[in-house]
Amino acid sequence: MKRRDFCLSALAAGVTTSLPAYSRASAHTIDAVSGSGEEITLERAAVRELADSLSGELYLRQHAGYDSARKVWNGMIDKHPALLVQCRSTNDVANAVTFAGERNLLLAVRGGGHSFSGKSTCDGGMMLDLSPMHAVDVDVQARRARVDGGALLGHLDGATFRHNLATTTGIVSHTGCGGFTLGGGLGRTDRLHGLAVDNVIAATVVTADGRVLRASGEDNPDLYWAIRGGGGNFGVVTEFVYRLQPFNPTVYGGALLYDFGQAKALLRLWAELNQTLPPEANVEPIWFVDENGKRMIVVEVVWSGSHSDGEKVLAPLLDFGPRTSGELGPMDYNKFQTKDDAYLGHGKLNYLKSGFMVELTERAIDAIVENYEGDWLPAGWFQHQGGAMAQIAPTDTAFVHRDADLNLGISSVWTDPSETEPRIAAIRRYYAAMQPFMKGYYTNL
Repeated sequence: MKRRDFCLSALAAGVTTSLPAYSRASAHTIDAVSGSGEEITLERAAVRELADSLSGELYLRQHAGYDSARKVWNGMIDKHPALLVQCRSTNDVANAVTFAGERNLLLAVRGGGHSFSGKSTCDGGMMLDLSPMHAVDVDVQARRARVDGGALLGHLDGATFRHNLATTTGIVSHTGCGGFTLGGGLGRTDRLHGLAVDNVIAATVVTADGRVLRASGEDNPDLYWAIRGGGGNFGVVTEFVYRLQPFNPTVYGGALLYDFGQAKALLRLWAELNQTLPPEANVEPIWFVDENGKRMIVVEVVWSGSHSDGEKVLAPLLDFGPRTSGELGPMDYNKFQTKDDAYLGHGKLNYLKSGFMVELTERAIDAIVENYEGDWLPAGWFQHQGGAMAQIAPTDTAFVHRDADLNLGISSVWTDPSETEPRIAAIRRYYAAMQPFMKGYYTNL
């Protein structure tokens, strides 16, 4: 018996070994949505063939594990794919992409599922979930890390730090390496080591026609250029190879907390220091409202170099005062990398707007402080850029924002859905006041 005939006969008999969602009474088709938004139907026999081709799992809406598997990080996103494919290999990805392509089925790719806007999932299409693919292999001698497309930043950090090696990763350890890297990859060491994309040596990419390609400086160089900052538009990356740098995971740093009344003076000091800060310094102000309703500003500092040099260079920050609390000293870098994991945990409601700034001017500082008001105050924060990431020409990768010194983010995290509208409105008001000082935006945000 041919495989397709077997699948059809199994369907007719109600056999449900691969897809528990099937039943004797089920129809022969599944409702779905095309890439252009049109309603389409999928033959259940074809879906069964896809399931049989996978080493991973395929879920339908009726399957017991579907509802938990479809959830993504941002609790504001509540979408229902027609098919959810959890891949365990590049071959699984290629089979699923081919299936979707042949039927013009809407396709969303999930690595860590951290997309603020919900790009990791879709209604009525296929969610391609890479989370079972999370292995990280470190070659200490070559200073290379081979990373599966579904690995999280915490997987990568954990594997490299134990060898006193690192590459640039972001600030929440349950973020996926894939989405983080493809958009550029800003992190606390990008001024020293460059962006994540600046450290990608090669990648394995499944393109929209189901081909498996190697992307590097020698193989498919145009694709290699595009995936380094162009976002997830050019294929599904199932493997990254990163360049690693020597790194002492005990850094010099900490957090210095001040009353928001000192914000203007503090931001002026930071803008002045930033003109001469060496690449070892990552200094990022964050302003927020504490649990008592008081406005505060904190400066988070990571110095990835000699601790004695850090003390000298960062002395002006320590001399600024008075501060409410905080000090600088030797710290476990992994504590920085994981300290926001709970605050930015899965299922909370998140909204964000952001934009790059070439320079923090006096007018911009005034706008930051004077427009920070209202009943639903969001948090404002900077990502510190420059240094090594600015040494690469804008056209060398798809990440073109090499002249930006800063990325200004305005965001809010909450759990009560009744607060959604006023919080979003507050973020949009603040963003509108800051937008004249911005130049482009970070595609990951």
